[in-house]
Order: sequence, then C-alpha cells, then structure tokens
Amino acid sequence: MSDSAAPAPGSKAKSDSEWRTVLNKEQFRVLREKGTERAGTGKYDKHYEEGVYSCAACGTPLYKSTTKFKSGCGWPAFFDAIPGAVTRHEDRTFGMTRTEITCTACGGHLGHVFKGEGFNTPTDERHCVNSISLNFGDDDNAKKE
Repeated sequence: MSDSAAPAPGSKAKSDSEWRTVLNKEQFRVLREKGTERAGTGKYDKHYEEGVYSCAACGTPLYKSTTKFKSGCGWPAFFDAIPGAVTRHEDRTFGMTRTEITCTACGGHLGHVFKGEGFNTPTDERHCVNSISLNFGDDDNAKKE
C-alpha cells in the first residue's frame, strides 16, 4: 500500500499495483494520487436523483443524496457523510491548510471539506468531492458500478 492514503486496519486496502488493475488511469490519479478533476466536468456535479453515492474504488456507501446541495463550486457538494464512512486529514499542500477527506474503508481521496462558507445547511460545511471518486446507486445497497 502506498503512503498517499493510509486506510484503517481491517480495511479494503490494496497495493498501488492492485489498484491499477481495478481503477482506470484518471480514477487512479484522483483516488490514489490525490488529484482533482477539473471543475464542472464531473458527472455528479448537477446530479440530483435520490439514492446513495459510494466510493468508486471499493463500493463503500459514503453520502446520501439527501445531504447533497447546489453550491456552484463545480464539484458535487454534500453537507455531511454517512457516519464513519469518511475520514478527515490535514492537507498542507499548495501553501495552505485544508481538510482532505478520504474513504475510511480504502483510503481513496475524495476531495476536501470547507467550513463556515455560509451555506444554508445543517452543518455549514461543504464536502467538495470529485465525481470520479464516486458511483451512484438508487438505495443504501449501492455497489460499485
């Protein structure tokens, strides 16, 4: 396993070579190398169906559609995750301090959390998530596409 995303013990962790066999090149760049897709290009930015968003790498349910909101940022935005599904880490890249979010089960990079932006949500948080890090299903049993 690479140092780029260290998942919890007993997780769905794989080595980078194992991840390369199950993820396409862009998924690997974002989920394993902490990349970011271009704003406004992801398939879930303007997606508002009822269901569950799961990790594109391991299939773990991460977000319910009831927590998704229109932020105008160019990436899917959620105000909260399914309890225990997302882990927060301090990210000091690019000369700033941000809060990175990863899938608790596999360590895959999802995006970042921003607080205090004034959105009318119960948490006043925006989980800014790369669409390529997600899959969508119509219920809590959402699995990897």
